[in-house]
Amino acid sequence: MHYPPGLTGGSFDGGGNLWVAVPSEGTVSAVTAAPLPDAPAASGGAGGSGQSPAIVRTVDVADPSHDLTISTLDDGVAVLNRTTKTLTTVKGDDKLATPLTLDGLGSLPPRTNGPRVPVTVPDARHVWVVDPDKPVHDFEVPGEGAKLEPAVAWAGRFYAADASTGTVYVFDENGQLVNKIEIKGANGPLELEVRENYLFINAPNSQNATVVDDKHEVRTVDKYANDVLGGDPPPPPPPPQKQDPPVGKPGAPRSVVATGGNTEVTVGWRSANPNGADITKYVVEGDGKTIEVGASQRSVKITGLVNGQEYRFSVHAVNEKGAGPKKQSNPVVPTSEVPDPPASVTAEAKPDGTVVVKWPAANGQGLDIRKYTVTAVAAGAAAPAGESTSTELVVPAGELEYGNQYAFQVVSVNERGGASTASPVSNSVVPFTVPDRPASLDVTTVKGKAGTLNAVWAAPAENGRPITKYVVDAGGNRTEVTGTSAEITGLGEGANVTVKVRAVNEAGEGAEASATGRTVATPSVTVTGSSATVTAVTVNFTVNDGGGNATCSLDVGGKTANGDCGTLAVGGLTPGTTYNFTVTVTNAAGSATGTGSRATPAIFGTAVCINNTASTDPAQHTWCSEGNGMGIYNGTNMRSGTAGRAGNGTRIEAICHTTGEGINDYVYNPGKMGTNPNDSTNVWIRIKWQGAERYISFAWFNLEGVGDPDELGSLPAC
Repeated sequence: MHYPPGLTGGSFDGGGNLWVAVPSEGTVSAVTAAPLPDAPAASGGAGGSGQSPAIVRTVDVADPSHDLTISTLDDGVAVLNRTTKTLTTVKGDDKLATPLTLDGLGSLPPRTNGPRVPVTVPDARHVWVVDPDKPVHDFEVPGEGAKLEPAVAWAGRFYAADASTGTVYVFDENGQLVNKIEIKGANGPLELEVRENYLFINAPNSQNATVVDDKHEVRTVDKYANDVLGGDPPPPPPPPQKQDPPVGKPGAPRSVVATGGNTEVTVGWRSANPNGADITKYVVEGDGKTIEVGASQRSVKITGLVNGQEYRFSVHAVNEKGAGPKKQSNPVVPTSEVPDPPASVTAEAKPDGTVVVKWPAANGQGLDIRKYTVTAVAAGAAAPAGESTSTELVVPAGELEYGNQYAFQVVSVNERGGASTASPVSNSVVPFTVPDRPASLDVTTVKGKAGTLNAVWAAPAENGRPITKYVVDAGGNRTEVTGTSAEITGLGEGANVTVKVRAVNEAGEGAEASATGRTVATPSVTVTGSSATVTAVTVNFTVNDGGGNATCSLDVGGKTANGDCGTLAVGGLTPGTTYNFTVTVTNAAGSATGTGSRATPAIFGTAVCINNTASTDPAQHTWCSEGNGMGIYNGTNMRSGTAGRAGNGTRIEAICHTTGEGINDYVYNPGKMGTNPNDSTNVWIRIKWQGAERYISFAWFNLEGVGDPDELGSLPAC
């Protein structure tokens, strides 16, 4: 099978037919696959069974050179003529053309399920629905921007994906919004496909995909197993949002060139500036004719002209704002004296983005060849690529779209302006060059690691070849990664480091993106104050964490506390003691300390033994005076040895309390215990006595600052 260059489409309908559109002819064609052979070809033979694919049918759906896009149906195909804004459905022998009032350049999904065909105008965020049983209706998609994917029909609803926000809007058959599906971490395009009785919503840049069943139940699935040590890498940041340009009528086409053939003229031109709105068509006028040409064609052949007569043609572009200015072609005279076309054409894509097109010299049939005109042919499009006076043309970098497949045809033009027919189509090439600069590079401190930064970026345009890796330069270190993030180690402490990232493809390293980050520095600490109770010391301090995750501790007399970097306290201390303290702050880069000292307040009490002169017992009048009570001992019983005796009212510093022999003060410490001889206390107080630590029974000792002589107050246990 042979078709003219510039095919578009290539999807199967529900009946197994492959549909392609031929814009240069204004037709669509259904093709069936060749049947499989009954047995494999003999080894070493020519292979195959001699059977080929077959054209089932070809249907006229538009004038030649109109822009066509197709969506295959359950049975047949829907064809959108973007030049005339007409949707034609072909089902069996039935062909139905429906004119639409689109407010921009329409698009279709590759496949449409069910009878209703949605036509989307991304720039206007508008969807038209063509239903064979109802009038055409339309609805608008919420939001802003032109990154709207073609709406997809599924189980009686329409799903419109917005790549700029990662949102899929869901509408019922009447165009009412019934749901919104947020795709977590989309950060780029959204792909919608119906297969196996499900609608699959895939975000290539996300770990998640979304599945919708025919009851419109939504389920999120993890595309990748999360069994990699350290978990998921951070998601790439979204690309920066670009401001929409102001919208106006298109500019004039560039470089309108007419070449004459035998009773025909070919007019070609370079694209006009769209001025913020997609060009929907070009209009060619001349010889009393008006011809509409698709926005992607940019070349048209005008036949039925008179040889020897001079013609001029004009071309203007049209967008949603109207018609732009006209551009006149050169004068052209059709002639029967035309040269032969070049016999063959070859093309080669170079890493610098150029494409080199070559051909052998053509036969001028007795006249000199003055130039050659080259046309680039892509899927659904044809446009002039340039002219050359030699047998080679270098198409400049950026003139063709990187990543698109192109073939080329060459026309010979002789000294009298006569043009040959087009040469055979060259081999196909895909223009490419180095990738763009990575977008949205963000460099942050890894707080838990010394000398480490983390860089995250968004993938740039690949420019025709897949990105194979990224080169990351930082602090004299060069590393290579395949993802869009890198952890950079081995840097200095507290260093300001510039990180440079380049994307690499087959053409080499692209332009660098750069950003600066600072690694974790050694922390510092300043003690701002301290306070103490009888058993605890509290220290206040400020910390510079050096950009890392800082931890803090306080040491007071060998006892420690960990916690808040600002205030820490250590308890369990001894009253009346001066303590040295140390505050330590630590992060990944090191530690720093602050020191000081603080004394805990002393606790005092009074020795008490008062003669009971009110008693009728004369012995009680002098009992305390005769050396009884208030004994100071080496231990917590009277058998431990006497260290002395306190006098009534002697003020003594207390250290702590413990237990020992039970002692009864009887009536000689008023308010203490009871007056029954069996009322005793086994509490003993450790005290400071004559430069040493000794003991006195609590029966003869009342602590200061308590309301009841039997209370121990804040005196700690020993």
